[in-house]
Amino acid sequence: MALALLLGSGLWLGLAQVAARDSTTLTGYVRNVAGVPVANARLTLLTARQSVVATALSDTDGRYLFDDIQPGAYELVAATADGLGVRLAVALAAGVPTQRDLVVVTTSVAETVTVTADVGLVQDKDELGQTVTVIPVGRLRERATQGLAEAFAEEAGLSVQQTSPTLGGVFVRGLVASRVSVFVDGVRYTTSAQRGGISTFFNLLEPSGLRGAEVLHGPHGAQYGSDSLGGSIQLLTATAPLTATGFEFRGESSFFGTSATAGFGNATRLAFGTTRVGAVVNVAGRRINTLRAGGGRDSRAAVTRFFDLPSNRFYGERQPDTAFTEYAGSLKAVATPASGHQFVFHYQRGQQDGGKRSDQLLGGDGNLIARLGNLMLDFGYVRYDGQRIGWFDSVTVTGSFNIQREERINQGGQGNPQALIGSQYERTRTGGVSLFGSKVVGRHTLLGGADVYRDVMRGRAFDVNPTTGVAVAARPRVPTGAYVNNYGFFVQDVWEALPNRLRLSASLRYGVASYRARARDNAPVGGRAVVEDDAVRTAAWTFRLSGAWQLGRGFVLAGNVARGFRPPNMTDLGSLGLQGNGVYEVAAPAVAGRNAFIGTTADATAVSTGLPVRQVIPESSLSYEGSLRYRNGRLDADVTGFVTNINDLLTTQTLILPLGAVGTRLGTEIITAQLPTGAVFVAPAVSPVRIRANFTDARIVGIESSLGVKLTPSWSLSGNFTWLHAEDRATGQPPDVEGGTPPPQGLLRLRYQPPGSAWWVEGVAAAAHRQTRLSSLNLDDRRIGATRTRTQIQNFFRRGATVRGLVEAGPDGRFGTADDRLRLTGETLAQIQNRVLGTATSAPLFPVLPGWMTLNLRGGYRFGERQDLTVAVDNLLDQNYRTISSGVDAPGRNLTIRYTVRF
Repeated sequence: MALALLLGSGLWLGLAQVAARDSTTLTGYVRNVAGVPVANARLTLLTARQSVVATALSDTDGRYLFDDIQPGAYELVAATADGLGVRLAVALAAGVPTQRDLVVVTTSVAETVTVTADVGLVQDKDELGQTVTVIPVGRLRERATQGLAEAFAEEAGLSVQQTSPTLGGVFVRGLVASRVSVFVDGVRYTTSAQRGGISTFFNLLEPSGLRGAEVLHGPHGAQYGSDSLGGSIQLLTATAPLTATGFEFRGESSFFGTSATAGFGNATRLAFGTTRVGAVVNVAGRRINTLRAGGGRDSRAAVTRFFDLPSNRFYGERQPDTAFTEYAGSLKAVATPASGHQFVFHYQRGQQDGGKRSDQLLGGDGNLIARLGNLMLDFGYVRYDGQRIGWFDSVTVTGSFNIQREERINQGGQGNPQALIGSQYERTRTGGVSLFGSKVVGRHTLLGGADVYRDVMRGRAFDVNPTTGVAVAARPRVPTGAYVNNYGFFVQDVWEALPNRLRLSASLRYGVASYRARARDNAPVGGRAVVEDDAVRTAAWTFRLSGAWQLGRGFVLAGNVARGFRPPNMTDLGSLGLQGNGVYEVAAPAVAGRNAFIGTTADATAVSTGLPVRQVIPESSLSYEGSLRYRNGRLDADVTGFVTNINDLLTTQTLILPLGAVGTRLGTEIITAQLPTGAVFVAPAVSPVRIRANFTDARIVGIESSLGVKLTPSWSLSGNFTWLHAEDRATGQPPDVEGGTPPPQGLLRLRYQPPGSAWWVEGVAAAAHRQTRLSSLNLDDRRIGATRTRTQIQNFFRRGATVRGLVEAGPDGRFGTADDRLRLTGETLAQIQNRVLGTATSAPLFPVLPGWMTLNLRGGYRFGERQDLTVAVDNLLDQNYRTISSGVDAPGRNLTIRYTVRF
């Protein structure tokens, strides 16, 4: 044991001596906006991977000093006891002392430092060829009360999607969910089991545990692997502190309440640090009660969709099935056994209880049961960061795990109390390892590395007969035992071609994804095998080339070309059964040998394209963007134009089978009906069965712009605007991209914040134009177009509405006759069908997505050094609206109060 300790001590001493070579210093002064020196400000120097390199305190003159620092790119953070702070990107050269002065401010409304755009580097956004949105911690806290997705609202190029009160996601450049990858501290959070149109586990990431978020616009497969056709979301967790001397303990507790959801919650963070060891613990909980949308109405409620009657005439102003409870906790610890060497451990847990898919219940389809149970997350990693390791300036090695669990309990048939109650339990377990090393050679910063992730699905399913109570096994949505190995190798070069004038960046990656499902891992259902052996391997090269040219006088010209790659995931390859959008879906192996074809649309109007159903292949994209930026201290402005071409777009289309398919099986379901066109139906769904297929190619063209003006020392004006146009490259029509395309939208913010004052106030106007370009997939989606047919109206009238007491029986007292009437209006079924549809057999409730505009007023006050209060009144005009692909309307007039105390 003594020998081991001696050898270990010698090893760390040797590493420390190696790391001490070619060091440099960083110094400067910390002041407030009035120019007064700030004493005892905590300064932290971080790597791009958020490892703490060194800490310092400012003296009575506001001066700080970091000595014996290795050259490289770092993030410099200053924070004071009263909540002021600032972030800067600093580049340190060997043997060259650097001075950077800092001005600490109150809640940051905009930041320019990015640590994720180029792997392993800390940079200012103006140094980049691609577009990056940086969301500071202040904005995260202001916006995210119900879930993390809310934090990304009001940003250029982004749009928030909320499938249900619990489930949310973020559009990036017109794409959402499976085409936007998510990373936590550089660790892949996205799994290959994710669904196509929703982000089931995104809101399980607790916003109070973050210190910021970044969104990389456009494909970033060369750095971060597959799935980032639209972009990637990078979440940065709170940093565990280290101190310059001694022991430090600090904490923060924040309470909030909102009126639109009658919600409330708390988040508490505790942190301690010494010179070698630090830890931060975050615990949070929230209760979100029933939602009151604008005007007290649910725009796509079942009674509105099928009966054309306002929802508040049936169940008041608050929407049923929209309440839930959420808990979360995290621990992050760091240890620095020797200078330049650090170990980081991070673990977080999230859980949602009581959630429901309200868009499948009275908020959409009219079903009786649509529960989300056991929605849980366990995520963590262990990381080593070292400097001056052999030839490398820095080396990072990370091992990670990610366990995501859910259970969905559904009863279809639009309120049919006799329909089978299906239960689907899924657990995806992911293990990952990544490593990379970097080296500065002249004006080049070189980086190379590799990563591998393995996703394994475990699922079980059963159906319960509500009459007999008998449960029988069913096929899981994705075969149990299915797995995907996702790995790749990448290199990166950032070149200061002309120091302080022209920076170029290039990245290249070779990525591989392999899928396998085996029949033997899945028990037969009803004596029949319902899973086929299947194996798919795909590989691709992806790249990114970008540059930023400082033209002088504050102008920057930037450009970026990137190729993205998305291999088909478990959902694409193995999905079979009723999906979250109410559609019964099958994959290619389920119809092998049945002469199946792809339909022209995603609804009942489809006819055969003549294209046979084949196993799906990867999607790829090629994106071009150019930006012009201007900064002069008082005016910040930028405009970016981009074109993204998506090849082999993977979507769902109506399945076409040869006539005579009625009575045969698709998975565990029997085909109950078939149209003359060949479209088929099964009992759990009212829409035709769909097939996943690479149906077409798409193009998205867009403009993203933002503006910030310092009008006076106290007044500032800012805003942004985003315009997108998506089309099928063969027809010019809206492409069948799941989720649709967000409409043109913008924002204008006027803020008053006197220098050095304890308070601020701002007014915000946000608006979106109506979206007229909706595909057949969008129009059929209950969350967007909400198509209704005569059969669907009949089903809800006879089933969901009758069970809930909205229908009274005819004179003979028996339900199910032509004399049954809707209690509120006295109409018969036939009268309702004719009033809603006229002579048509079907029509969408919304042929276009309506536009909207909101006015919002927000402000904050700081009580001394330890307490903050923020108050917001959003949607002052009580507008009723919803963002595209959302399953619930946005909150109506809403008062939010947040109180924070630091100790």
